Amino acid sequence: MITMHELAREDVELVDEALGGNPLSFQLLIERYQDRLFALARHYTKSAVEVEDIVQDTFLKTFRRLETFQRQSSFSTWLYRIAVNTALDFLKRKGRSPVTAVEDPELSAAPVRAQAGSGVAVSAPDAAMRREEIARITREVLDELPEIFRTVLVLREFEGLSYLEMAEILGISIGTVESRLFRARARFKEAMIRLHPEFAAPD
Repeated sequence: MITMHELAREDVELVDEALGGNPLSFQLLIERYQDRLFALARHYTKSAVEVEDIVQDTFLKTFRRLETFQRQSSFSTWLYRIAVNTALDFLKRKGRSPVTAVEDPELSAAPVRAQAGSGVAVSAPDAAMRREEIARITREVLDELPEIFRTVLVLREFEGLSYLEMAEILGISIGTVESRLFRARARFKEAMIRLHPEFAAPD
């Protein structure tokens, strides 16, 4: 099984070959990372057309900027940074929040419990309505946050990235990531309680 180090080394070799005029090498990079980018883009929009646009724009920007890849970070991190910025810029141009809910067909089809440990099943339509309401509230609260806080929450809580990956993608130190994420979570909690006091923990 190929290791992350070997994969990163192969990526650099493919970049060098692409810069040397081999179009198949860049195509291999596209095939290697397109699924990951599609998954990322789906966190920002439900529209299949917009997801396609974001991914295509990301690869186009990557190809045009290939000579600027400095190898200080892995190619995948560099590509991910371009993808995140492309998705955010795309939705800013649309005048929409950079966080939208993503439907999970398997969850939509399965019944869920009304409460943990209860024996009362909730129908799939009720579960879907509940998820939509939670997604709406989450978007509403995230919209209250400044962009820098909103972005770190998306990368950490939605994308599950490590602090190191976030630091490289955002071009900041790990300490700044930790501080910004701490403040973002606090601001999110404050906004949630202000907008939806029913979610406040009892005294």
